[in-house]
Amino acid sequence: MVGAGEPSAQPVARQVLAHLAAGRIDEAAQLSNEPARRATVLRDYLARVGETEFKRVFTQYLEPQNRVVAEVAIGPRRLLIWNLESAGRRVAGQYYIETDGTFLMDDRPGPERVALQRVLAEHRARAQR
Repeated sequence: MVGAGEPSAQPVARQVLAHLAAGRIDEAAQLSNEPARRATVLRDYLARVGETEFKRVFTQYLEPQNRVVAEVAIGPRRLLIWNLESAGRRVAGQYYIETDGTFLMDDRPGPERVALQRVLAEHRARAQR
């Protein structure tokens, strides 16, 4: 768990979400360690759900009742676990990596990412009880 005073991915996450809530895919994708891949994934999602739903999904993260309930670190990688109260207490996760003193969305698979995915799955299971 990332403690108070330790470097956190939360400021970058909020910046990414603000870009996405406004529909600014290219700006959000630039905050990834794989910007072209992230832009493609986001454009595919936009095409699937439409602009209104795309913006709604990302705007909900920024609503006051929704918050990060945990930040888990494995080396430079971070998992932000969100409790989305406005979405029926849904638990969501975002993955980041610290690179050269800054955080980026982590879009590269690897063993640490798999371990963080297990942490998210365990948190979701506990939240459903």
